[in-house]
Amino acid sequence: MFSREESKKLRQEFWTSFGKEFPHKWLLYNTKMKEIQLKFSFTRKFAMVSLDIDDDDELIRAYYFEKMKSLEKILKSEHLPEAILDEFHELPEGKIISRIYTKIDGVSIHNKKDWPEVKNFLATNMLQLEEFFNDFADFIKN
Repeated sequence: MFSREESKKLRQEFWTSFGKEFPHKWLLYNTKMKEIQLKFSFTRKFAMVSLDIDDDDELIRAYYFEKMKSLEKILKSEHLPEAILDEFHELPEGKIISRIYTKIDGVSIHNKKDWPEVKNFLATNMLQLEEFFNDFADFIKN
């Protein structure tokens, strides 16, 4: 069991080392669409790369999700074969978003032995997700 401070230090160490090993300017929140963000997640239980569609207006969220759904075959055949499309994903705080993601379970940010595998997973899959997003950004926007 780690104290809150120890856990914080490990998280900082992981993300700092990830940035040094993979010095790429990640797209993340700079999608030019306020409703869509690309995200990295690494917890004590899993690592995940996701495209989150987050808007309080259900119609807007549904609109973007339907566009993504129409691209599902291309996404899975050319970019992320393991992608999961979740139209009604509930966040821990109870908020509903739409999420397209891929993840690995059974890894922990507290276990440094998991870090090499997770770093490669995050970088490889985010590059694929960014490529997919950039290829279809105009279609998604309009």
